[in-house]
Amino acid sequence: MITIEKTSVEGIVIENVSRRNFLQGMLSASAFVLCVGKSPLLAKAARNGAPVVGAPAVGMGSVPEIDATAFHPGVFLGIQPDGTVLIVAHRTEMGNGVRTSLPRIVADELDADWARVKVIQGDGDERYGSQDTDGSHSVREFFDTLREAGATARLMLIRAAAQQWGVAEAECVADPVHVVSHKTSKRTLGYGELASLAAKQPVPKKEELQLKSPSEWRYIGKPAPGYDVTDVCAGKPVFGMDVRVDGMLYAAIAHPPVLGGKVKSVDDAAALKVKGVKQTIPISPFTPPHHFQPLGGVAVIADNTWSAFKGRKNLKIEWDNGANASYTSSEYKKQLQETARKPGKAVHTNGDPDAEFAKGGKVIEAEYYAPHLAHASMEPPVAVADVQADKVTVWSPTQNPQGVQEEVAKALGIKKEDVTCHVTFLGGGFGRKSKPDYAVEAAVLSKKTGKPVKVVWSREDDIKFDYYHSVAAMYIKAAVDDKGMPKAWVQRSVFPTIGSTFDKDAIYGSAGEMALGWNVIPFDVPNFRSENGPAVNHVRIGWLRSVANIYHAFAVQTFANELAYAAGKDPYDYLLALLGTGRMVDADQPKDIAGKYPYDTTRLRHVAEIAADKAGWGKKKSGNGWGMGMAVHRSFLTYVASVVEVEVDGTGAVTIPRVTTAVDAGIVANPDMVLSQFQGAAVFGTSIARTGEITATSGVIDQSNFNDYPVARMNDAPVHVDVHIVESSAAPAGVGEPGVPPMAPAICNAIYAATGKRVRELPLTRNGFA
Repeated sequence: MITIEKTSVEGIVIENVSRRNFLQGMLSASAFVLCVGKSPLLAKAARNGAPVVGAPAVGMGSVPEIDATAFHPGVFLGIQPDGTVLIVAHRTEMGNGVRTSLPRIVADELDADWARVKVIQGDGDERYGSQDTDGSHSVREFFDTLREAGATARLMLIRAAAQQWGVAEAECVADPVHVVSHKTSKRTLGYGELASLAAKQPVPKKEELQLKSPSEWRYIGKPAPGYDVTDVCAGKPVFGMDVRVDGMLYAAIAHPPVLGGKVKSVDDAAALKVKGVKQTIPISPFTPPHHFQPLGGVAVIADNTWSAFKGRKNLKIEWDNGANASYTSSEYKKQLQETARKPGKAVHTNGDPDAEFAKGGKVIEAEYYAPHLAHASMEPPVAVADVQADKVTVWSPTQNPQGVQEEVAKALGIKKEDVTCHVTFLGGGFGRKSKPDYAVEAAVLSKKTGKPVKVVWSREDDIKFDYYHSVAAMYIKAAVDDKGMPKAWVQRSVFPTIGSTFDKDAIYGSAGEMALGWNVIPFDVPNFRSENGPAVNHVRIGWLRSVANIYHAFAVQTFANELAYAAGKDPYDYLLALLGTGRMVDADQPKDIAGKYPYDTTRLRHVAEIAADKAGWGKKKSGNGWGMGMAVHRSFLTYVASVVEVEVDGTGAVTIPRVTTAVDAGIVANPDMVLSQFQGAAVFGTSIARTGEITATSGVIDQSNFNDYPVARMNDAPVHVDVHIVESSAAPAGVGEPGVPPMAPAICNAIYAATGKRVRELPLTRNGFA
């Protein structure tokens, strides 16, 4: 195991150049915070949590010491006198590739030699801008900012060289070999040689920067392996479970089995007899809304993980399970479905669907259902916290280090800036690890014990006490013309909202949730209305990879397939007819998003055409246990189409020989990372469709481990996943999540093509398929 020692933070003074109206003291998605001299953030990132000699630093491998004469033109970037370029990755690496994609954007505009770049993991700090690695917006949100960071440093290096040579700035150019050249004399100076002089240059105004044209990019848009791939293969990266600090204790927590439950009584005598157990500590129940507070319960403190788990097992606790003990998912499902059959609150309306339905004619309707899901990442929640007076240091595999700072500060009654959060590698996240309740638990227990504490959740803890992806019941009906095309379409979605995490009275979906594939559809239907019905939550609800897009895409894309068969049309041909020739959809997007990312169904149609062509749609007749299914969906501003091929044997066993996906995500920073994300999304989506289901009885979650909450094994996963990336000059969009939503409907549509049996309820195991 890697040992991490506690270190102090070196204070560093910088000169803020806000007098030029370019610096505001903080970074936002559209502003680059510059400073002259040493960057305190860069120094913190390289020094805080530094390891003992010979061990890699938390989550970032070997990092050179910050040199006093280094050039640090901004919070993301530094150049050492030896020419080493230090670039901070301020977002979290969990297999999503941000530690490669984001630094390469900087390096491209800097004209740096990638072989001489060292990537440093940033600690939690608001001066980086948002560090919440959720919502597939890392590249999208920081693409321009990071380009400006690199271009600023490049211009300052050029000006330093011109000053050194006594020539005009226009005569100098940065070459893609880590040097500045003089065009006439062919003299060169390396970036390291220029570092100290460049640090003395005035920071350029934004309008002085000359960003590269796409034709000049060397890294952006070009495939590259992950920055850490060699270390990962050698087992070198430090994950949250690997962190150790001197004098650390271990904690396992007995959480209330029902959300909102409390301890009535506890007998810890048997627990305290376990060798290694030091004490037990009660944790106060949360005050609604639960937000990211600890769930409460009893913590067993020990000098090793095994003793903590064994001691917890020996606790004898009587629980008061509270109001949510009435929650049984099978009965709740009926309530949701009944609500979905009744008129709900209108979300978006075009035309007059009620008037069209009143005319009579053929109406097709269907109901759909998707259950709760757990994140089930390979590394369960874990965190180490060390409280020293009014200062706290946390090491955590977190998707949101600023969230850790905020929630720990709130729980301990201290200032956010007094909480340092070091980000380790994540063994998977999928949205679970942006919720820092487990880090708060570690901080609370460290304060109570006076020592560093490592909280470790078991797999059972992870499954039973998750922030679950919401269950949803949906109803759709359409009035069709004599060609089977919809004249009117009404859809209704009912689910306990994520908003209930932050507002105990929230019963309707938020605007954000309704915008995830439900408030509008991409189809050319003249009369349309989307609705939302109320639902009370009984478990913690949180975002999971692609969020409400999962169940909304399942319903909409399955229903479109049903309409095709009802019309006697080929599903692909019918889908193209639904999409029409192309138009801009009023998607109720914020103005700043709508202006940069209009909802263009031409792009959705294009990916559908690519996926169908590459999959060989129509070359083989479906039936007799073989079939193809298609689904298209726009999420996180990215357009995706997936064609799934299935084989179903006489027992209902399903295999997936191939998935063909086409994706238009605008400008792509690193195609290798996009490929990986969509291959992973195909497996993730397959797990959801095949077996993903969380249920509850009397408020207690029924599942506990991979035996009853299975994820796709090798024999369950698609055999081949082909990903085709559309070359585009459009603004960069998301890639981490958009591959998930089309998978479940495409699989279910393929099963119908193969067997004639329609799946309207997930997972497949509830429909006789295995």
